[in-house]
Amino acid sequence: MSLQQRLDALKADFESGKFPIKPTQAELGTMHKATADLIAGGLANRALKAGDAAPHFILNDADGTPVDSHDLLAHEPLVLSFYRGVWCPYCNLELQALEASRAAFEERGASLVAISPQTPANSRKSQRQNELGFPILSDANSEVAGAFGIRFALPDDLIALYKRFGNDLPAINADPSWVLPMPARYVIGTDGVIAYAEVNPDYTRRPDPSELLPVLDRLSDAQAA
Repeated sequence: MSLQQRLDALKADFESGKFPIKPTQAELGTMHKATADLIAGGLANRALKAGDAAPHFILNDADGTPVDSHDLLAHEPLVLSFYRGVWCPYCNLELQALEASRAAFEERGASLVAISPQTPANSRKSQRQNELGFPILSDANSEVAGAFGIRFALPDDLIALYKRFGNDLPAINADPSWVLPMPARYVIGTDGVIAYAEVNPDYTRRPDPSELLPVLDRLSDAQAA
């Protein structure tokens, strides 16, 4: 089953009330409207794209160790995934799919890193629950996400709904601002230029990791030439 098929099945189960928290039709309408408004706002169209220079960043991993993007890119391309947090089941499915593809990325000479606004403790929880072998970096206030052009503020009605669902983002992220990154996937070459970018305001839609393999093959061929 592809990643998107798993995401579609998850969405169908949630919207049909098969989760412990059962959303009302009005609440589903609030969620759908927030996604539609984010799409209509055009933020994804203004985010960094293939051919743009990737912003430099230094972020702490789940153990509190600083990770410098210059070091990550010193010898190999980087697969970079921005996700919302441990509380997001769609994100967890994506993390699992990325882990399943990690060996294929590494065979092509690339490393894999995920970035989330959550605290290091919640990143450790993400790694443990999803059995991940790659680093998760904590992006306080989604500053790096903002540099990539994918940070957005949640509308008030969605904040109220998240609170009812128990998604206390100020506690999860140690940040009162209620901002998140749009889910995004990047491949960055050793030259610091973005070779692949996929940003989707609809958090239920995510590219399959297999889409990255031809990009990594091209980077490998170019480096060998």
